[in-house]
Amino acid sequence: MFRRRSQDEQVSTTAVLDDQSRDPQAPKGRPTPKRSEAQSQRRRTVTAPTDRKAAARQARDSRRADMAKQREALAGGDDRYLPARDKGPVRKFVRDFVDSRMRVAEFFLPIAVLILVLSIVRVGSLQTISLLLWLIVIVAIVVDSFVTGFSLRRQLRKRFPDKNAKGAVAYGLMRTLQMRRLRLPKPQVSRGTKL
Repeated sequence: MFRRRSQDEQVSTTAVLDDQSRDPQAPKGRPTPKRSEAQSQRRRTVTAPTDRKAAARQARDSRRADMAKQREALAGGDDRYLPARDKGPVRKFVRDFVDSRMRVAEFFLPIAVLILVLSIVRVGSLQTISLLLWLIVIVAIVVDSFVTGFSLRRQLRKRFPDKNAKGAVAYGLMRTLQMRRLRLPKPQVSRGTKL
């Protein structure tokens, strides 16, 4: 009961990982295998590195591979590898809804740079114009955000009545603040597309 393990038993210990090779929602297209066959197909042995540096290197490499998959998914829109905040049909609809129209908030950064340049110039009338422009831009962004949020909430209730849309409107409004070229995941619809 309290005996010591032999060297052979300690070395032969390996980790078993389950590997799902297909989407659980997809149809199989083949008969169900016997339990023993399914278990033998799912299992594969992984030998853990013996030293700390090799383990850290292996973890770093796997993290890099996962991040590369996420970057490709963000560029292409592949829902399987997207981060959790971007997954699902509700978030995809929100992205398409925001990307289908031109929003005032997406031009905030270029306008802010212009206003900053106007406020630096030592001409009184240009500084007054820059202050007035700040006020106009902020009011326009707030009004556009209210209109976008209201219409997005209405569309979500109509299209996804049974899905959880918590946080979807805030997700869409944050997406409007980014310039179209810098949005991730990349826009999948062109402007003017009817949804």
